[in-house]
Amino acid sequence: MEKDNKTANKIVQTYAEDMAKVIEDDQSGLIKKIIREEEGHDKEKKNMSPQSKKNRFFMIASVLFMSISLATLLFFLLRKENSTVPIEQQFTPLIFNDQSTFLEISGLSKDEISQTVLNAINANSVKNGGVQGIYLTENKVPIGLRRFISLIKGNFVPGDNTDFVSDKFLIGAIDNDTKDFFIILKVRTIADIFDSLRAWENKMFFDLHGFFGYDITPESKYLLTANFEDGIVENKNARFLYTKDAQNNKKVSIMYVLADDNSVVITNTEKAVHEIMLRLAASRIKK
Repeated sequence: MEKDNKTANKIVQTYAEDMAKVIEDDQSGLIKKIIREEEGHDKEKKNMSPQSKKNRFFMIASVLFMSISLATLLFFLLRKENSTVPIEQQFTPLIFNDQSTFLEISGLSKDEISQTVLNAINANSVKNGGVQGIYLTENKVPIGLRRFISLIKGNFVPGDNTDFVSDKFLIGAIDNDTKDFFIILKVRTIADIFDSLRAWENKMFFDLHGFFGYDITPESKYLLTANFEDGIVENKNARFLYTKDAQNNKKVSIMYVLADDNSVVITNTEKAVHEIMLRLAASRIKK
């Protein structure tokens, strides 16, 4: 047994001595180079190992960022509301206005609306012959023709198809010798609105008298049942509702004029019709 141990020690000692001798005799440094490369590989493997703290941090951070990116993508893909910002339509007046007035009428009655409009007309500062365009609003949003008719509890029925009778309309005043109220209606063709206008004649004065400054009195109530008459203004067909002045002369209380193929003007003086028709023609030229 003792002999075997001596033999083993001798073998180990001989191996170590041989290795030391080889390294000592390594003139070119090849073995030392191999040893350094192996040490470098071992260090690189250690750095690349998922078990290192640095690599575990980067792996966790990468998974976290990928999860956030995926969640953000799913949010935009699955959300129900469309986040596209609508493009507002450009505001284009029907005719050139020397002054534009916006009147908030939310919650007002028919009489309050007409009085608000009259107050604005009386307070305007346009030049002689100038046009004041008035835009009625609810919560700062301009209303259309059908909403206007509804608010004044009017009897005009333009129909639901806005291709035939547009919801765009204009009310305002022209500063002549008097301040003349007007309404401009836009239609596809006169034929689309003519029957509705004729049907409205029986109630037109009742619906619009406040805007023209009339009160319903025992002296004026006959206008509620008076008939419109045919006439011509600026070589255009028109319909007139006449009253009488203090000298018992006939005077137009309300008239509507078929101003062109697509426009109807409701007012009470020929001067107002003349000015509006000039501006309607100018607006067509610009288009």
